Amino acid sequence: MKKEVFGKTPEGTQINRYTLTNQNGITIRIINYGAIITSIQTPDKNGQAGEVVLGFDNLEGYLAEHPYFGAVAGRCANRIAKGKFTLDGKEYTLAINNGPNHLHGGLKGFDKQVWTVTELSEQNALELTYTSKDGEEGYPGNLTVLVTYSLTNNNELKIDYEATTDKATPINLTNHSYFNLAAGQAEDALNHEVVLYAERYTIVDENLIPTGELPLVAGTAMDFSSPHTIGSRINQVTGGYDHNYVLTNSQNEELGLAAMVNEPQTGRQLEVYTTQPGIQFYSGNFLDGSLTGHQGEVYKKHYGFCLETQHFPDSPNQPNFPSTILKPGETFKQSTVYKFSVRNNTQE
Repeated sequence: MKKEVFGKTPEGTQINRYTLTNQNGITIRIINYGAIITSIQTPDKNGQAGEVVLGFDNLEGYLAEHPYFGAVAGRCANRIAKGKFTLDGKEYTLAINNGPNHLHGGLKGFDKQVWTVTELSEQNALELTYTSKDGEEGYPGNLTVLVTYSLTNNNELKIDYEATTDKATPINLTNHSYFNLAAGQAEDALNHEVVLYAERYTIVDENLIPTGELPLVAGTAMDFSSPHTIGSRINQVTGGYDHNYVLTNSQNEELGLAAMVNEPQTGRQLEVYTTQPGIQFYSGNFLDGSLTGHQGEVYKKHYGFCLETQHFPDSPNQPNFPSTILKPGETFKQSTVYKFSVRNNTQE
């Protein structure tokens, strides 16, 4: 494991970058600001390494406004309607930072906090911890979170989440990496072939808040149960893809296959496994060319896509959704694996 200084926050806190490498030439870089994955480099079908996530080469990029590149989103990832929920008879009011709603933990969510790092060199892993104080962004309870990133020689990036609280609180953690497996070899990510192992999705209103209905994807542009490119039907979806899918293989404790993505030109393939009940598929609709990242790449609309494993949006206000409430004495545990490979002639 390699550690280097990545910069300092405006308050003067030193931020470090940690590099994990496996024996197959995969490199992952993580900083202790926002527990952000800044870089994932993987080989293509010709063995050429390339950058497959969106991000910046310096801390300033992450300190400025950006759409959660690579960050851990929390205390509650995704949206909470009108920034309000009721728990044990008490109404809580959260920060409003997305139209009329609360998004990804608020104005200063986990993505903008400095995390404490423990290097687990023998396991090729990094532990990051953060304690969110009672009342932070409006949430109840002191919540202690542990996120462990580990890189295996099976080309798997494993993300394990744990949390405990001293007061009942909602929690929904995800990693918000934007992927582009073409690694700069394409104009956008619309040519990626996607499979999502989901028969239903959470339909949303005009503010992207679930109505509570879980319609079938079959026969619609939402259906990725067989391979489709991102771009093939995106014009049939108002605004593009930004939807939570209800995972078929979710077992709560056992990892289930959630998604598979193939980039035909480079042969790179990504499989996503998770214990979470949902996955937010987002097609980079709000990227607008105003941000320049790795190797000077301009992040235009649809340049990257997200596969955010999670609980469903607005779960604290949706009694029929899987619960996100963590109580004292319980331990929140979730795991997600991003597995990288290449398709070559012997596999086809």
